[in-house]
Amino acid sequence: AMIEHEMAMSGASMFWLDALHDCDLDRPLSLPYDRHRRANEHRTGRGTSVRFDFGCDVSNELIRYASSHGVSIRQVSLAIYYVFLFKLTNGEKDLCIGMFMNIVPLRCQVDPSWTLEQLVKGVNVTEMSCMKYSYFPLERIFNQKCNSTIADILNICFDFQSNKNGNIANETIVNDALLHPTSESIKSNRNILNHMSDFSLSVEHQLNRDLLSCTINASLDLFHESTVETIAHRFHSILEQLPTCDVRRMKMPLFEIPFLLTDERTALQSINNTKIQHASDSCIHHEFVDRVLQYPQKLAVELDGQSITYSELLYFAQVLSVQLLKKYQVGLGDIVYQCVERSLSMIIGIMATELIGGVYCPLSPRDPKQRLHLLVQQTQSRIVLAHHLTKNKFHDLSNEISLVNIDCGFYSTGVTMCIDHHLFSHINTKPKNVAYVIFTSGSTGIPKAVC
Repeated sequence: AMIEHEMAMSGASMFWLDALHDCDLDRPLSLPYDRHRRANEHRTGRGTSVRFDFGCDVSNELIRYASSHGVSIRQVSLAIYYVFLFKLTNGEKDLCIGMFMNIVPLRCQVDPSWTLEQLVKGVNVTEMSCMKYSYFPLERIFNQKCNSTIADILNICFDFQSNKNGNIANETIVNDALLHPTSESIKSNRNILNHMSDFSLSVEHQLNRDLLSCTINASLDLFHESTVETIAHRFHSILEQLPTCDVRRMKMPLFEIPFLLTDERTALQSINNTKIQHASDSCIHHEFVDRVLQYPQKLAVELDGQSITYSELLYFAQVLSVQLLKKYQVGLGDIVYQCVERSLSMIIGIMATELIGGVYCPLSPRDPKQRLHLLVQQTQSRIVLAHHLTKNKFHDLSNEISLVNIDCGFYSTGVTMCIDHHLFSHINTKPKNVAYVIFTSGSTGIPKAVC
């Protein structure tokens, strides 16, 4: 019997070493904490909880799905919790939590491309394996990994209970579900675990009503009550996005599952609704000049502590445009390369090229010299805008191109010029003319120019 016991313990030890291989138990998951606890800070044990039911429709669908796929409703609930943690931690893939039942660590390495169906299958296998070796003392599991009896794994927990008489008092209806927030010290039969846990989800199956509900518990040492209520609404939103009777949604990759609340999606759509109607016969530089006339003193560009107004941008762009037009005879449709780091000069170079009907073509300053030469020679362009950091890349082509130092033309002393909004009105640029050219990466061969 002693030998069998030692063999069983040795097998369990090997299992947990393998299951938690490369898992950093001392690193907490990046939940949306309102504050962080210092290493020597005392835990007050005060917490807040939000409880709500899943709603009849969602409950029935999850229970039916579990029954038809040979998994337990606990495993389906745990899989959904992993989806929620994946979203709540902004995409953390290695999720290791404590499970109240038998007090075991449960690790799930999430692949964002998985579907919920794939995740449920993985959770089923993982949980059954962990339960098989759950007799191995938790303290010894931790000692094997981090030489401590307390690990951050217990700070985030999951629990599942079946109850014949589950009732919720003082409910608040949210859609077809009930929301019940409370604020109190964390007290239960698991005082030690609750004292250690900072965030947990407890799912309850009310057998008499065949209804699922859950309670989210969080430590007030780390979370504000309002944050916990928002987290609860996000979990409820996740539940609404996962009706298991919808085959299309069960096949949806985890990274595509919406996480924003309705009001947040509305606000985001409003922010991104920047579409503006333009005249069909208008060009880029025409629209730019119109903005200069409307908002001459407003900031047009701001970068790294530097800024420039619309009128200043037009002024410097016109100075450079005149230089390109008169000194280098750049005409309508001529390609003008620009190899410049992100700066105000880059924007000035773009607008100067467009003002005279040129075709703007960006070159990356990070590309090797040979690639830059290949791109320039491919289009037979004769003008390259550069600055002091990039001009040395083109010295070997001095006989083939004209290298224009973009900084000298408008920052040099003695250059004076008044803004003329109609300076280049004689250039007959039309919307059908090419505005820019970019090159493909060249990963499958020679880079190709795309208009």
